[in-house]
Amino acid sequence: MPPDIDRWTRTGRAATNLRRAGVYALAAMALVLLPRAGLAAPPTASDAAAAAERPVTRVLQSAQDLAIYALGLIGVDYRYGGNSPEHGLDCSGLVRYVFQEVVGVTLPRTSREMARLGGRVAPGDLKAGDLVFFNTRSSPFSHVGIYLGDDRFIHAPHRGGEVEIVAMSQRYWQQRYDGARRLVGVVMPDLISAAHPEPATPATMRSAAVVHSHR
Repeated sequence: MPPDIDRWTRTGRAATNLRRAGVYALAAMALVLLPRAGLAAPPTASDAAAAAERPVTRVLQSAQDLAIYALGLIGVDYRYGGNSPEHGLDCSGLVRYVFQEVVGVTLPRTSREMARLGGRVAPGDLKAGDLVFFNTRSSPFSHVGIYLGDDRFIHAPHRGGEVEIVAMSQRYWQQRYDGARRLVGVVMPDLISAAHPEPATPATMRSAAVVHSHR
């Protein structure tokens, strides 16, 4: 496993243990990532001149925080229609919960509705925090996860499963990939209820072979 994901996963697993004990270690998780993003340096005289760049910095930090927070949910049981770690999460419930906790945005409840928000992201431009969509039920955008970087995403898989990390390069996911959306920096809390999302269309680039069996 690549170093970044390995470190994030260890952080997430630590947070999972603390969460199950009733304590969240968000501050500790932030300390893991902020030095990498160059955000841990003490204030200097040049800070005022860089004020115009701060919104971009906050967007980047939020996107990475989404990935970090999601890793803290590894091991949570899958539950269809689930909305919380205590009672279980389904794929869209996981994404919705993470965005609510980290960004303060309440997303639509289904993966299909989520696929209509934000901006499209080309496969080569994926970044941590982007939403990745798949056709897993013979229906476009029927599954969603959060991209972590290094070709991996986190998701709530299916009944009997738990929140886990998987590689997008796996044949199963390649054949069912429907595209990605970037919501951080695009979707604002007061925009969700009034949004008029553009129609979502499945990704045109798919593997030549299509396997119709379901996981």
